[in-house]
Amino acid sequence: MRHSTISSRFAIATAAAFALGIAPAAKADNKGCSIETLKGTFANSGTGFSTSPPATGPFTEVLAENYDGKGGITSTGTISVNGTIIPVTGKGIYTVNPDCTGTYTVQLSPIGATGHYFFVILDSGNEFRFVCTDVGFVFSGSSRRQYPVGDWRQ
Repeated sequence: MRHSTISSRFAIATAAAFALGIAPAAKADNKGCSIETLKGTFANSGTGFSTSPPATGPFTEVLAENYDGKGGITSTGTISVNGTIIPVTGKGIYTVNPDCTGTYTVQLSPIGATGHYFFVILDSGNEFRFVCTDVGFVFSGSSRRQYPVGDWRQ
């Protein structure tokens, strides 16, 4: 009888430890982000360096980016490539994962360059940090929501 009680308690303790060990992992995988988390206008700023010809040297940008909440991006702003100032517009796509990470791709006109980025969303979707994943670029920055959610300018 005593052996059965000890076995039962051990089995219950093991099951509880297993359940408690799984719960945080499941919660961490889904932080509640979706494609709709990024919706509205964001002020984007990034700096870095290009190691790939023809535009090797320092690189920086300031853009206003509009995320439509459905996976589309449009942008307008200015970039500096090795000291050459270039006004640009952009169009692209983005994805958001439940863990609040994602990717986006933007093509800039008139230069015809396409950039690929990985990002992490912060502050309930009000900000994200990004890094360029293209070979030959050491480039990162952040984007911050320009207007509060629900503002008439969105």
